[in-house]
Amino acid sequence: MQVVKRRLAFSADYAALERIVATEARWIVSNTADRGFDPQPADSLPRPDPAQSYPAKLYHLLAARHLAGGGALTILPTELVARNGDVLRARVMDIAREQGADASLVDALSQHLWVNSLVDRIVSQELQPAGAVAEPYALWAIEDQPGLSMPVTHPAIQIMPDLEPIQRLKLHVLNLGHTTLVDLWQQAGKRETYVREAMSGPLAGELLAIYQAEVLAGFAARGMGDQARDYLAVTLDRFANPFLDHRLSDIEGNHASKISHRVTDFLGWSGLTPDQAPAFTLCLRKGPEP
Repeated sequence: MQVVKRRLAFSADYAALERIVATEARWIVSNTADRGFDPQPADSLPRPDPAQSYPAKLYHLLAARHLAGGGALTILPTELVARNGDVLRARVMDIAREQGADASLVDALSQHLWVNSLVDRIVSQELQPAGAVAEPYALWAIEDQPGLSMPVTHPAIQIMPDLEPIQRLKLHVLNLGHTTLVDLWQQAGKRETYVREAMSGPLAGELLAIYQAEVLAGFAARGMGDQARDYLAVTLDRFANPFLDHRLSDIEGNHASKISHRVTDFLGWSGLTPDQAPAFTLCLRKGPEP
């Protein structure tokens, strides 16, 4: 099965990219990291620009598709944003209004199928020209809706009525654990290099204590204690995988933003008070790494 046919760069190959989206595409899948949806100053430009956010770039591509007479697409974001399909749709529609899009384009944008989805897999290393080193565990959870069709079928792809439970587990156990581990690693002088090394040293005990005292308590408060305990056991095994060279310095990128999405949001969702979550409260007070 041929998965990758072409590799295009937004800046160097925009004409080809626009043509493909306008005339060939049936699905659009994105993974633009934690801050890919964040508005950028260049989003107000009337033409596509590499400095724009992903939603702005997508708006211009979908506008070109509408102009070419193309129909509705299925849009599958995988960014770690709660209800990412809804968020992406809202942001693209905002950009359309800011750009003064006419009523027919706004209507066409609303006709696309904007799907909420979540990918749960640790990827530790890129492979060139295309590929990655990843763990055996894999899940692509898709929230079902009328008209949904997928470009592929696979045992790791699961269509489910509600993503909220698995999204909370992934974001506030696995991803929160990564961010907490980075915070502990920073405080310890950044001695370990890989997650697997940290999980065989003293940081593992500190992380486990926070999981037990704060994370599991938060999930229990929301009636998900058993699910969180089971998922945590699997997560700790995944962190300790001896075959993954998952660098803590790679996870450290956008650390302040990750604290906001993973720690601050967890405290708000779980309802834990500062007294019930002292480690996380200290992490928030400390502020981002300079």
